[in-house]
Amino acid sequence: MAEAGTQAGDLNFIAGREATDMTKSAVTVFICVSCRRPVDGGDEAFDRPGADLASVLRQKFHGSDVAIAEVDCLAVCTRPCTLALSAENKWTYLIGDLEPESHLDEIVATVKSFAASENGIVAWRERPSSFRKGVVARVPPRPSNLEPVEP
Repeated sequence: MAEAGTQAGDLNFIAGREATDMTKSAVTVFICVSCRRPVDGGDEAFDRPGADLASVLRQKFHGSDVAIAEVDCLAVCTRPCTLALSAENKWTYLIGDLEPESHLDEIVATVKSFAASENGIVAWRERPSSFRKGVVARVPPRPSNLEPVEP
C-alpha cells in the first residue's frame, strides 16, 4: 500500500507518485487511485482505473492550468472511478461511477466547463451525462471571512 504524504504542503499525496504543482493551477482534479472496480462482473478480480485515468488526463491537460493529483482515497468506494474538481473560490464537485474508457471525452469536457465557470457551478444542461448522473456531492467554497470559533 502507498504511503500518504506527511509534510505540510506536500503535493505528492501518495509517496512515489507523480504530482502536479497545484499552487500554479487554476483547477485541480483529484483522482482516487484506490477505487477497485470488478472485472468481468466477478467477485474475485478487480482493477484500479484511477491511476490510468490520471495518466491520460495529465497528457490531455499538459501545458494548461489544470493540475492532476492522485489521492489514496476519496471515500466513495462503492462508486469507482471517482474524482473531485476543485478550485479556489469555486464549489467543489465529487463525481463517481466514471468509466475512464468510455467517459474520457465527457470527463475532459466536464473539467473544461468547471474551469470556465465563474463559481464552479456548471449549468445542468451543459453537463455531460456522466457528470449529471455521477455527482456524489457539491461542496461550497470556503468563505475567506470565517472567524475562529471560541472553545
